[in-house]
Amino acid sequence: MAQTIAPAASAAPRPDPAVAELLQSVVDTARAIFGAQASSVMLLDAAAGELAFEAVSGQGQEFLVGRRFPAGRGIAGWVAASGEPMVVDDLRDSASFDRDIAESTGYVPDALMAAPLVRGDRVLGVLEVLDPSPQARSGLPELDLLGLFARQAAVALHVLTAHTPRPAPDVPDARDAPDAPDGPSRTELLRLLAEARRLLGE
Repeated sequence: MAQTIAPAASAAPRPDPAVAELLQSVVDTARAIFGAQASSVMLLDAAAGELAFEAVSGQGQEFLVGRRFPAGRGIAGWVAASGEPMVVDDLRDSASFDRDIAESTGYVPDALMAAPLVRGDRVLGVLEVLDPSPQARSGLPELDLLGLFARQAAVALHVLTAHTPRPAPDVPDARDAPDAPDGPSRTELLRLLAEARRLLGE
């Protein structure tokens, strides 16, 4: 079988420590709240047509970050394309589940929940929770909770993509203010990081 995941050598720039810490807090908290075996945040690289692992908690945590797979495949690909969340209680009966991709990561789940990371009208990526406890995937409240974590991750990824390096202007330009390190998006990022820490400590 061909390897479907490769190192993300051309992935987006790695996030600053605050972004990385928030993304890790999101997946750690989601995994704990849902009693899951693993949780991950994947960033959509639309130009390459791929999803890249940005943060992983649990199974695969040691080696999956930075690796990628085709965005058009699997449940994560469907969620990224549709912008809709998905819960699958038995992946053996799911036509959307790509077992080859799962096997190439070294972990094949039996059930999963996935939600898109949406900022404005853009899907930035996907949050997945793998093998959550049966009680944690029973209905709409659980999907709403997963959506909360996905919104937190979307803010972090928005900050990541909004702060790409660019040449410094000769004179200060007021148009640069929203992207400054202390701008509103960074303030929101730090607030969500504090909230994620609080949830993880409860």
